Amino acid sequence: MKFEVVQKDESSAARLGYLKTDHGDIETPIFMPVGTLGSVKGVNQEQLLNLVDAKIILGNTYHLYLRPGLDVIESAGGLHKFISWDRPMLTDSGGYQIYSLSERRKLTNDGVTFTSHIDGSRHFFSPESAIDIQRVIGADIIMALDECTPYPCDRSYASTSLDLTHRWLERCMLHDQVSLPKYGYDQILAPIVQGSVYKDLRLQSVREVANYGSKINAIGGLSVGEPSDLLYEMTGEVCSNLPQHAARYLMGVGTPIDLLECMALGVDMFDCVLPTRNARHGLIYTSKGIVNIKNQKWTSCHEPIDEASESPFSQQYSKAYLRHLIRSKEMLGAQVATLQNLCFYLGLMKDARENIRSGRFSSWKEEMTSIVTNRI
Repeated sequence: MKFEVVQKDESSAARLGYLKTDHGDIETPIFMPVGTLGSVKGVNQEQLLNLVDAKIILGNTYHLYLRPGLDVIESAGGLHKFISWDRPMLTDSGGYQIYSLSERRKLTNDGVTFTSHIDGSRHFFSPESAIDIQRVIGADIIMALDECTPYPCDRSYASTSLDLTHRWLERCMLHDQVSLPKYGYDQILAPIVQGSVYKDLRLQSVREVANYGSKINAIGGLSVGEPSDLLYEMTGEVCSNLPQHAARYLMGVGTPIDLLECMALGVDMFDCVLPTRNARHGLIYTSKGIVNIKNQKWTSCHEPIDEASESPFSQQYSKAYLRHLIRSKEMLGAQVATLQNLCFYLGLMKDARENIRSGRFSSWKEEMTSIVTNRI
């Protein structure tokens, strides 16, 4: 597995990269659809391949550990085979669930004890077991166990949390060196920069993470409720200080405007549930702006969902029909809306790469900013 920067934009920190994995090669910047339980909600794998052209998807370690369980995944030969997906995958370590399940967990130096949201059973993740679990799942890119700090949090809490994350990171890295992938292909472990919204803590974390020389470094603990200006400020500080030769993965971000701004700051990889979650609630991203398809104004609008889109279903179905499907809670509505949103997100990444390559990224970004913030 390797990553290289192919080209840099002259007027921003945006860059064109190339990530090579045993399950396929990925041009960056890239957006990764989230498949929490081994399924990107609303679409099947054939659609992800042939309509969305997703180059890489995510799985969630915490959720897959609970359901279907490691025995089932291992007996199938790993998650790739279990879900019939032969392109790259990334799994998180469960760190975000430590954050989101704050009422159900207890942190110690050893790891985290939590109760299942399904049946209340008790479980324990250590830095070592988080690696072992991800070995069984078999993703190409795996994440170190960390604590995602909430926003807001005081500096004292953020500092203590960061110390814990760094101690866990050292143990993850050591265990990664003595454990082997299970299925005959390479896995790369990515450390995570934390530090909340405190610049000195973020830079301290950057120095710690950079010491390990990973091919991918992640940026966590953002997009958890902080204002956009703080998201961009912290992302910019981290990106400008992380090693240039490694990919930068901004976890859990975000809206199309966030993608544009953070690509310009030097981020290479993104993931977020927004395009799929918003689709199920009727918020549609189009080439002219954001459409709330539930609004009455679309009741008799028989124009295509997105007349400028190259996707066939965007031309095949009308806004009026999609509104009817979403309001009637028909499964087809969620599917069509999800396909539209994922195609928009992946198309945004493709256009970004083309404009970095042609030297037009900054002017293109300015044009797109007015579109992705426009509510029709």
